Amino acid sequence: MPEFRKDPVVGRWVIVAEERGTKPYQFGEGWERESSFPCVFCPGKESCTPPEVFSIREKDTLPNERGWRVRVVPNRFPALLPCEPLHQYIDGFYERMSGFGVHEVIIETPDHYLDLVDLPLEQIEEVLRVYRERMRELGEDPRLRYCLIFKNQGEKAGASLPHAHSQLIATPVIPKKVQEELKRAREFYEEEGKCLFCSLIEEERKKERLVWEEEGFMAFVPYAARFPYETWILPQRHCAFFSEIEEEEIQSLARILKIALSAIKALLHDPAFNFILHVAPYPRSSENYADYYHWHLEILPSLCKMAGFEWGTGFYINPVVPEKAAKALRQFIKDKS
Repeated sequence: MPEFRKDPVVGRWVIVAEERGTKPYQFGEGWERESSFPCVFCPGKESCTPPEVFSIREKDTLPNERGWRVRVVPNRFPALLPCEPLHQYIDGFYERMSGFGVHEVIIETPDHYLDLVDLPLEQIEEVLRVYRERMRELGEDPRLRYCLIFKNQGEKAGASLPHAHSQLIATPVIPKKVQEELKRAREFYEEEGKCLFCSLIEEERKKERLVWEEEGFMAFVPYAARFPYETWILPQRHCAFFSEIEEEEIQSLARILKIALSAIKALLHDPAFNFILHVAPYPRSSENYADYYHWHLEILPSLCKMAGFEWGTGFYINPVVPEKAAKALRQFIKDKS
């Protein structure tokens, strides 16, 4: 069974999940999409996954059968388990917790041959709506503190299956990286009296790092980008929780996400990438994240490897000047407009 173990040196939690070692892996030398059949995420293979917990379907179709457009299922090889009771243990010098949590797969399309960027806007909007609804529903469980939605596309980005999908992991603790981001945002708010991310939007609108603006959203390459062509997408409306995104914002986000991913795919020859949806934790205490935090999406192309220096220091070495990366992305989008 999985469990959390707390590192006594830096205070971060590690999930020990032996079952993850048995998950299938369909990439490799000479890999092609055709070689991945039978694909458990394809229509007609619904019985090969755990029963769905949510779906967007054609009218008059039944759960766990064909007819879905976006489908959410528990991960068959989960890092955490919702059936685990939430317990904390002190073992002398060490601290651990039971492996309670939620790990789900969002299957973005029934079409095995399309990636998220290739989908029509209406389908991308549906994927984003599913993100919103799963975050809302899981927020009703008082044991959960944080919900992370992320996408690993391609072998170098950590994907094990080629069919377009993203994942959700909800945990009973706030991850250390999230705590660090919250701390910096709170400090800025206390010093300046305004949101750090709103200030970033105001500043980046004047700079060469701006990639694109869509109604209500901005995409830019951050000033201290860790990776070549790293791109952030921020809503211009201040909001800490993606679960509060409005319908017209979903439509704009789908457009700017497709625009940004299309430019990255074309310019970088279809690289592997991760994207991560950064949101505030579920508000379980008097902490008012809504004042100082601002949800956003980070797209991280997998063009560089972390090596000894990066692991040893926490520094990143980016071989592409952020302003040049933004210029190339911006020019591609303009040429295609």
